[in-house]
Amino acid sequence: MSSLQDQLLKAGLTTKQKTRQANSDKRKKNKQKRSGVAIEATLQEQVKQDLAKAQAEKAAKDNELNAQKKQQLAEKELQQRILQILEHHNIKGINGEVEYNYTDNGKVKKLYINDTTQKALVNGRLAICALSGVTYLVTNETAEKIATLDENVILLSNEKVDVDDIDEDDPYADYQIPDDLMW
Repeated sequence: MSSLQDQLLKAGLTTKQKTRQANSDKRKKNKQKRSGVAIEATLQEQVKQDLAKAQAEKAAKDNELNAQKKQQLAEKELQQRILQILEHHNIKGINGEVEYNYTDNGKVKKLYINDTTQKALVNGRLAICALSGVTYLVTNETAEKIATLDENVILLSNEKVDVDDIDEDDPYADYQIPDDLMW
């Protein structure tokens, strides 16, 4: 049995040129169909890879943002803890007529205190701390605890001076030099 093309050629309904053209078109369509499937498969793979890459980038960005938020939360928690310690251990009733000068971020500030408080500051029993623009007067032990959390909060903390440390043979023992000169 002959093919339909052969029958059409014998009947004179088509020419050899049209038959060749039809065969050529058929081969091209089959080839495009086969290669189109491969192109679609590679496109799908590319889309999957792009999607996986985008998800990985998003996850990395989210992890970085979470780490920043955790760090900010930890810093805020530390500041709140320091503030709570300062407010709880703040010494009140120190107002007086003696002017005590100290530095805060390169600026000289004044604090009006009484004589007893001034002596305690000079001898290192008290310390001056500041947080968020508020000044606190606390004991030296409290200042040491706060220094373990954040040293920048401590503005003034003199070393303790014991009366027993004075040398008896010192010829200048009667002429003590004060740590805080008042002008």
